[in-house]
Amino acid sequence: MVLRSLVIITFLTINIGQSIQIYAQNKTDNSKKMTSEIIQPPYLKKGDTVAIVAPSGILKNREREVQQAKDLLKNWGLNVVVGDHVFSKANHFAGTDDERCEDLQKVMDDPKISAIWCARGGYGTVRILDKLDYTKFKEHPKWIIGYSDITALHNQLHNNGFQSLHALMCVSLTKDLSEIKETVDTFKSTLFGKPVSYILEGSSDNKIGKATGPLVGGNLTMLHTMLGSDESLDTSGKILFIEEIGEYKYHIDRMLQSMKRAGYFENLGGLIVGDMTKLRKNTTLWGSSIEQLILDALADYDFPIAFNMPAGHEKDNRALVLGKTVTLDVSKDSSSVICEN
Repeated sequence: MVLRSLVIITFLTINIGQSIQIYAQNKTDNSKKMTSEIIQPPYLKKGDTVAIVAPSGILKNREREVQQAKDLLKNWGLNVVVGDHVFSKANHFAGTDDERCEDLQKVMDDPKISAIWCARGGYGTVRILDKLDYTKFKEHPKWIIGYSDITALHNQLHNNGFQSLHALMCVSLTKDLSEIKETVDTFKSTLFGKPVSYILEGSSDNKIGKATGPLVGGNLTMLHTMLGSDESLDTSGKILFIEEIGEYKYHIDRMLQSMKRAGYFENLGGLIVGDMTKLRKNTTLWGSSIEQLILDALADYDFPIAFNMPAGHEKDNRALVLGKTVTLDVSKDSSSVICEN
């Protein structure tokens, strides 16, 4: 009996050791995948085709904006196709999960499509992530464009090794486009391959420093939602951009604290803070500015932090190429976000 017990213990020890070794190898392989070179889809040229799809919220009474988006792209010399289910309705969503996924998968697979422009955000992209197949997309990469809820898709694209475009969506278009000139101009520039860099207004809250790395990020709620999933970002050595809308300050602090405890900021290169729009007031006031909240939550780290990036849920929503290497240089007087050519 003693001999048999020793044999069993030895067998278990060997198998546990092998399991740990396999687990470690898998973690290493995943880490390599997350930090490998990011592929840049071909920039657009006249005659290329852009597809408009709606992977998230319902487009109720938004026909004008979608038509305006089509007209804008055509004025740039581009062809346009619209997904079959863009104006479908399934309670909160622009069609059922299967319908929204079908539209997105169809244009991801189509080699004749050069870019995919999301009509709106809202909520719903996360519900179709696990249904998407990147097999054909990898053969013919294309730009996927959007912000807010589309951050979930940006994360998945990044972890699959592709750049994507954080920029305005169809419903962001105003009747008078001169109101959002910089938003439209930077969108067009990045889409057609003209490098766009930014000089940001200074802030006494800026944390001085300089860092270079791939740009990642998007909506803070969505980044937080992705924690623990395949779409969670490895931020090591990268420049993180965050923006938010309609949250209480304590919610924002809770998300940052949760991400901090998950190691999200441990090896981060730098942070760019975009618009924090329409913050809600709790009955118990937070007691400090949103800038101080962020600085307090990240006080344990020495990476540079730049405020005043005009990107997010305001009309002035400048385009950012996620996955592209940028240099962030932060001082109190101003900050620069310089994209590599």
